[in-house]
Amino acid sequence: MKRPAWVAPVVFTIALILLWQYSSAKAAIAFWVIPSPLSVLKVFFTHHELLLHHLKPTLISTLSGLMISIAAGSLTAIVMDSSKLIKQILYPYMVVSQTVPIIAIAPILIIWFGYGISAKIFTVVLVCFFPIAMGFYDGLQQVSIDQIRLMKALGASGYKTFRYLKLPASLPGFFTGLKLAATYSVMGAVIGEWLGGSAGLGIYMTRATKSFQTAQVFAIIFTVVVLSTLLFGIIVLLDRFFLAWRYQHQDEYLEPRG
Repeated sequence: MKRPAWVAPVVFTIALILLWQYSSAKAAIAFWVIPSPLSVLKVFFTHHELLLHHLKPTLISTLSGLMISIAAGSLTAIVMDSSKLIKQILYPYMVVSQTVPIIAIAPILIIWFGYGISAKIFTVVLVCFFPIAMGFYDGLQQVSIDQIRLMKALGASGYKTFRYLKLPASLPGFFTGLKLAATYSVMGAVIGEWLGGSAGLGIYMTRATKSFQTAQVFAIIFTVVVLSTLLFGIIVLLDRFFLAWRYQHQDEYLEPRG
């Protein structure tokens, strides 16, 4: 019987947690350096209201920035695909946008957007826009010139060529970029909250770090990981739904033949 793919990582994770708990119980690692798993778990029961209070603005910033990134990235990819000149103009700026450290431009973001939620949303857009735009653009480029010529020979307009040929062919690349953006989005929101503000997981993490509440810091990190994983899982489900034909073909190809 074939072992499910999730068994090995789950068993390994449980082993790490047990080793972590054993090391903490034996005082091999100081509690203010790495708290025990039980101490981290306790935070979710004793400070759950505080966690939920800070989780809400982070979630709003994450989802808002991700939606804006999808719209802006998709539009940019389509425009770049439609004009080689525009691609040559925009592409260098897109690359440069990924080389500038967010912390380095923090003063500018504060001047532009203040300490409100706008700065957090812009930070999410800054980290999510590039993978979405490039994933979608690379997907659009997968269509060969011969396929486009065939569509034109059949009398298809530019819109129909995009709708029935280029768009379906680009979806795998689009969802690949979207998966990357989903994993970056929560991190981007948290980094944006480090710039300042009154609420958010990033604000909570900064305050807990300054007061040496290491267990709370680990609880926040775990919350960020879970939230990022959930967003990634949602994108995977959407990928499976819209590209069911692709995965069905892969399953049939990988299925052992007797």
